[in-house]
Amino acid sequence: MSPFDHGEVFVLDDGGEVDLDLGNYERFLDIKLTRDNNITIGKIYQSVIEKVRRGDYLGKTVQVVPHITDAIQEWIERVTKIPVDGKEGPADVCVIELGGTIGDIESMPFIEALGQFSYRVGNIRKLLYQSHGC
Repeated sequence: MSPFDHGEVFVLDDGGEVDLDLGNYERFLDIKLTRDNNITIGKIYQSVIEKVRRGDYLGKTVQVVPHITDAIQEWIERVTKIPVDGKEGPADVCVIELGGTIGDIESMPFIEALGQFSYRVGNIRKLLYQSHGC
């Protein structure tokens, strides 16, 4: 991660390099994050390329929608199940910071994926109440 592009770099316990925002979340919330808590478009493209090479798409043309946006949503759902506070089980709350500059083409798959995600899961508050029996 280039400090010229991202400012000060924060190094996680597992060696993952993230921007200082994620480092601040870790320190102030007293949690332990991993490199998987930092989603980048490069990581998403790599995961999709690996699926292509395994034949997961059965030779179909890979497109931003739905393949890249689905990969982003799958990443989010996978990471929410990883404990960060030393307790067992999924997190009670998941904060997603959509970084970058609005209007940058690089952010568009994330914006689309989060829109699809919120449409797919519905009312987040309702989802939390159902999962915790409130």
